[in-house]
Amino acid sequence: MSVKEGLSAISNEVLADVQKEAEAIVLTAKNDAKEALKQAKQQADKNYQTILNQAAARAEAEKRRIASITEVEMRNFLLQAKEELVDIAFEKALVRLKEYVATEGYHRYLLKLLREVAKQLGQKSLVIQLNAKDKEWLTQDELNRLSKKINCELKILDETGDFIGGFKTQTVDGKITYDSTIDNKLAELKPLLRVELAKIMFKEEH
Repeated sequence: MSVKEGLSAISNEVLADVQKEAEAIVLTAKNDAKEALKQAKQQADKNYQTILNQAAARAEAEKRRIASITEVEMRNFLLQAKEELVDIAFEKALVRLKEYVATEGYHRYLLKLLREVAKQLGQKSLVIQLNAKDKEWLTQDELNRLSKKINCELKILDETGDFIGGFKTQTVDGKITYDSTIDNKLAELKPLLRVELAKIMFKEEH
């Protein structure tokens, strides 16, 4: 073999080795790229799921917050509606009571109430405060006749009261007072009416 032929054979062998090495490098690079792509996809999927979970959690929290606000607003609305119904009921009651205090039936009621309160207090003498209208018809002479029947001296206070009807009672020394006005009785009924309305509107038992 000539020198030229020997050099050619060596050159071909080197080229073959270089080609093999290059192919190996390319294959490794492809495999590394595939693995990197696989890991990147897995990480992307993981990040995507994390983002979805966080978004779902925020959405659920917002849903609960909105539901809570809605529930509070609804309850406030019902409470306001209940108060409005109570006010309407009392306005109607006031209208009817103002009509009632102008009747003879109310006059009889007031005299009967005077007897009951005097008996309940068990005093020998009581001072009665009336409103201006009742003072016009329930005179001291009328009270004197009633005083003899119940064995209790009843005196009308000069100062009139600002109430729909009924009366306020006190002993002569002022140590015992008793509010028998219609206004006071109506005020005592208001909490009971609220309870009844609550049972109807909120289905609650109080």
